[in-house]
Amino acid sequence: MSRFKRIHTELPGLLVVERKRFGDERGFFSRFFCQEELSELGPSGVIAQINHSMTRTKGAVRGLHFQRPPYEEAKFVSCLAGAVFDVAVDMRPDSPTYLRWHGEILSAENARSMMIPGGFAHGFQTLTENCELIYLHDKPFAPEAEGGLNALDPRVNIAWPIEITQMSERDRNLAFV
Repeated sequence: MSRFKRIHTELPGLLVVERKRFGDERGFFSRFFCQEELSELGPSGVIAQINHSMTRTKGAVRGLHFQRPPYEEAKFVSCLAGAVFDVAVDMRPDSPTYLRWHGEILSAENARSMMIPGGFAHGFQTLTENCELIYLHDKPFAPEAEGGLNALDPRVNIAWPIEITQMSERDRNLAFV
C-alpha cells in the first residue's frame, strides 16, 4: 500500500504528491518521503541535499531558479508552515512543453508536494505570512551552474494569484527568455 498519491500534471515528469495521513484524536502521522516509493525523484533516487527556507511576507515571490546542464537537479518541495503557490517552468529546450508552467498550492494543511524533475525552473509566491518550505534535492548545489528566469517574464506569463509585494533585487534582475 502506497502512502503517497501521485497526481500527474500536463508537463511530462512533473508530479504533485499528496501524503496520506493517518490520524486520531492526538493528531496525525504521515510518511514525508520514501526513496523506494518515490523513485522518480531523480536518476539516482538519492537525496543529496536538504534545504529549508522561511519567507515572512505574504505576496513575496522567490525564484525562478534552476541548475544548468549537466548539473540539473530534481527537487521534492513541501510547505511546512503557511501556504504558497508553487511554480515549475519547463526549461528543457527540446521538450514539447518548453516554457509552459504549472502552479500548485502547497500548504501545511493539504500535505501536497511538488516533485520537480531536472530541467525545470522553480519558484513560489507566499499566500500567507511566515511560510516555511523544505526542499529535497537529488544533487548538491553547483554555484557555477546556477540559472534563473524572471518571474514576471511575459513570454512565460505566470498567473500569480495575489499582488506581488516583494522580490529580491537578484530575482527582479533575472533575465527574460
